[in-house]
Amino acid sequence: MRFTTIFFDLDDTLYPSNAGLWSVIKNRMSDYMRERMGIPENDIARLREKYFMQYGTTLRGLQANHEINVEDYLAYVHDLPLGDYLTPDPVLRSIIASLPTRNLIFTNADIPHAERVLVALNLRDLFSTIVDVTTVAPYCKPMPESFAIAMKLAGETDPARCVMIDDISRTTRAAKQAGMFSILFGETATNGDADASLSDWNELTNILESSS
Repeated sequence: MRFTTIFFDLDDTLYPSNAGLWSVIKNRMSDYMRERMGIPENDIARLREKYFMQYGTTLRGLQANHEINVEDYLAYVHDLPLGDYLTPDPVLRSIIASLPTRNLIFTNADIPHAERVLVALNLRDLFSTIVDVTTVAPYCKPMPESFAIAMKLAGETDPARCVMIDDISRTTRAAKQAGMFSILFGETATNGDADASLSDWNELTNILESSS
């Protein structure tokens, strides 16, 4: 296998999108904007979509256009009982544990949230490093600078030896453009959005080996 490092997205990738956790997190983003920042209810959905498309995350858009306490925001939106949504998957654990690569989390959430999710999924010991939204600040996925920072933290100099697995097509497209091998999780890649698609974790090893 030519790959030495795999970056795994966190939310809606290491657990099923139908778990419902990410939907609740997004609702708490809207709640924060309304309750803590005083943004009118009628403006929130429009602003969140605009900021997501323009800046990569709602948080980055809020930072660019409003006064916001980043630590307070991240703590608020992730303050949820993860055990109500997440269940460990022994098959996924076995697959990741069998990989000969250096495995890192690369998320637009923060480290405390990532730590809690990985513990809830019984996966924490399988990842050497968590690259979070504060680590790559002022950037975030899918900005090219964020991939460069992630690679540096992984000790990689050759993007062709890196893999990015993410459930968002614009992230896998950006990773591909950065020279990484990108895998779109949960849906079929079209129009060059990724180098491969993955819907069943049992397919991962074959995808990696056949791409070497």
